[in-house]
Amino acid sequence: MIDFNNVSKTYGEDVKALVNVNLHIDAGEFVFVVGASGAGKSTFLKMIMREEVPTSGEIVINGQNLNTMKARKVPYYRRKLGIVFQDFRLIPSKTVFENVAFAMHVIGASQKEISRRVAYALSLVGLSHKAKSYPKQLSGGEQQRVALARALVNDAELIIADEPTGNIDPEMSKDIVDLLDQINQNKKTTIIMVTHEVGLISRYNKRIVTIRNGSVVSDTARPDLVPDEAVEPAPANAPSGYYYMPSEDAEIEEFLQTYGMKRGPEAGPDAASAETPAE
Repeated sequence: MIDFNNVSKTYGEDVKALVNVNLHIDAGEFVFVVGASGAGKSTFLKMIMREEVPTSGEIVINGQNLNTMKARKVPYYRRKLGIVFQDFRLIPSKTVFENVAFAMHVIGASQKEISRRVAYALSLVGLSHKAKSYPKQLSGGEQQRVALARALVNDAELIIADEPTGNIDPEMSKDIVDLLDQINQNKKTTIIMVTHEVGLISRYNKRIVTIRNGSVVSDTARPDLVPDEAVEPAPANAPSGYYYMPSEDAEIEEFLQTYGMKRGPEAGPDAASAETPAE
């Protein structure tokens, strides 16, 4: 499913974000990724999102070599990922149903299929009764459930959850990770979740990958073997996930608003973004 083969990423002349990372994640695994701020977790996610490419080494995900992927293919690749952010990334002017349906509209799904799949996704996260509500009418936990439904609606084989519990209370955090766990077990969806919350890590019997100074220093299913600094909480009131709005990368921000749909009347529903930069 996911292979990092001797992957390194250097910014400028001497900023080493990742150093010789070798990591294999099987299809259907649930993996927590932990590490102190600046450890390299954000770069790791950027690599999976194909927002960055390695300085050296190779990344292959679901049979696709991300190093050699053409720029025009990137939006299509990203649509196959389910992505859940700390700040939910819902469109405030759209209802719950419309937010989830948006991910299907851009791939040209029929209205019948959209209605069926959105209803199913909302039922999975327990929000069928909120379909006509707007994001501002929901609690933080409910908004994150909508974001999770949107990640699921296109049958993504891989869900990336970047600090998905960072903006909700502990009880709701448990509910969100319980949902991810159920999806992983029932649908065999691969889950990669970045988190600082030691309580969540300890509660679930999952693989835990620790990144320190750009290197994988621990890969275990035992929470007691995870280095203490890897799960230190972020500073109070500070967003801990990389993809906290607004993204500092214009390309990824554009994608999040359009799912790679080309703007303009000439664009079909499955057109890739014309603004994707050339390699």
